[in-house]
Amino acid sequence: MYPMYHVIVNPASRSGKGLKIWQEQIEPALKKENLSYDVLFSKEKGDVTRIAAELCRQEDTSRSLIVLGGDGTMNEAVQALPPDGSVTLGYIPTGSSNDLARDLGIPRDPLAALDVILHTGEPHPMDLGLLSCEEEGERRFCVSCGLGYDAAVCEEVQRSRIKAVFNRIGLGKLTYLGIALKQLFSTKAISGRLTLDGEVSVDIGTILFVAGMIHRFEGGGFMFCPKADDSDGLLDLCAVGDLPKLLVLFALPTAFHGKHYRFKGITPYRTERFVLETDMPLWVHTDGEVSCRSKKITVSCLRHAVQIIKP
Repeated sequence: MYPMYHVIVNPASRSGKGLKIWQEQIEPALKKENLSYDVLFSKEKGDVTRIAAELCRQEDTSRSLIVLGGDGTMNEAVQALPPDGSVTLGYIPTGSSNDLARDLGIPRDPLAALDVILHTGEPHPMDLGLLSCEEEGERRFCVSCGLGYDAAVCEEVQRSRIKAVFNRIGLGKLTYLGIALKQLFSTKAISGRLTLDGEVSVDIGTILFVAGMIHRFEGGGFMFCPKADDSDGLLDLCAVGDLPKLLVLFALPTAFHGKHYRFKGITPYRTERFVLETDMPLWVHTDGEVSCRSKKITVSCLRHAVQIIKP
């Protein structure tokens, strides 16, 4: 007996092409296979979390959800999931960054991603991160969280009108690159204190940003944590100190290949939990979604919190 698939679609993903991808590719494929499904569409921020919460409350033994959207859509979905790995997630990536799919090996082609979900893939126990701060409370993440420069870039990208234009012509990464260069010369490194696993205090001096990661990539392909393992119960950290701005310009491109740790002032850490405190509030992000500034964040790893289907 085939399970009942609950499909959550972000129609605005891939610059408004999400709805078209559903109507012209995914729904016809589901009908062709004579599968049972229902579909719900998000309309505004927060809808995906609400929809996922309602589906998880249903008496449905299959507990199979398919999410069509980007990393931000997945970020909303996992806020509502029970943290015991009882829900199986299928993912059809239609975002501009797709860092989660990149690390899991899920195809960018929607029909190929659907084939993984229905036929060739297997459930994979995946960790989630949990970020807590006074300004926002708790928020889970699939890929990464960060405080400082990378979050400031995400915040500006969120409100950028240029992003939608570049996404439509397949040049979405140029948005991140342009804003990253702008923010680099306006962001100042400040003093920070890092505590690992509640007891090991690390003097990191001044910092530009710290990224805490479940997966290897963020920001559209930057491999900030090349040794990250999404099922080991640990967070990998990339701490970037007060490097000369010219040196950062050389270091950032090498992060696409995970070679940035050759530069003094960029340091990796690995931990189950960390606390980061700074002398002034900085932007905070989870999976590229930014909603607040904070001077203190606590981040921990939720081991095997979700089952996700991957090749």
